[in-house]
Amino acid sequence: MPEGQIVRAVGGFYYVRTPDGDVQCRARGIFKKRKFSPLVGDRVTFEWTANGEGVVTQVEPRKTELVRPPIANVEQAVVVCSLNEPRFQPELLDRFLVHCEHEGLEILIVLTKLDLLEDPNGLRQIRAMYDPAGYRIVATSIKTGEGIEVVREELTGRLSVFAGQSGVGKSSLLNRLYPDLELQTGAISRKLGRGRHTTRHVELLDLPEGGQVADTPGFSQLAFQHMEPVDLSDCFPEMRLRAPDCRFRGCLHKNEPDCRVREAAENGEIAPSRHRHYLQFLEEISEQRRY
Repeated sequence: MPEGQIVRAVGGFYYVRTPDGDVQCRARGIFKKRKFSPLVGDRVTFEWTANGEGVVTQVEPRKTELVRPPIANVEQAVVVCSLNEPRFQPELLDRFLVHCEHEGLEILIVLTKLDLLEDPNGLRQIRAMYDPAGYRIVATSIKTGEGIEVVREELTGRLSVFAGQSGVGKSSLLNRLYPDLELQTGAISRKLGRGRHTTRHVELLDLPEGGQVADTPGFSQLAFQHMEPVDLSDCFPEMRLRAPDCRFRGCLHKNEPDCRVREAAENGEIAPSRHRHYLQFLEEISEQRRY
């Protein structure tokens, strides 16, 4: 039977890319009975129907799976934040990073609108926050072209999904990288300080150099409903590295004695803001578990 990759899903139809072109498919009814839905990014087998369309019959095992946005087999999350308009928000960035770490994705932080940066020390301060975690950071400007080629190299050969609040320039960045994509962009609301979502469904875009980018409506769920308190520090790489040296196994790095993580935050090995956000997220998880 023919095989391919789902590259778009709209209105109950799955568009499967094959060497001979895209095939519009429905999913076999057994998927609904099993409460299992094919996702964009899935490698699938399908059968031809009389009208020249297809029916998805089998989905290959997934390497990764995201719920919001619904997409499978993503390898890399490109977390996009603007340096201005809207302003850089480290707490929001840390939320995105935790969710991407929890899904086991490689992570690239892309800072946009470098040409609008007002504080010359701003970029250095951001790097000081995230360098201890080992994150790759690229500062970019679609106006000057700075950082664009570095991002292009990081996207090549991978299936990447872009994450970040609306208005930070995700679609604009992709349009600068690959003008033929012609992705729709939205204006920034001055009242709200953020942009409007311009993508309505998930779609995989093939890149000229190899690899794919998922154009999605964004990460619509940034709460921590499915995370346990003891799992949270694993989503902070600089804490994950030091946690084995804490006195107590399962240390939550709050007020336990001989906590290596808290000690590192106090002496500057870990950015204080990162530990502060960790404690904030930990409290949110604890509150959710009470209800």
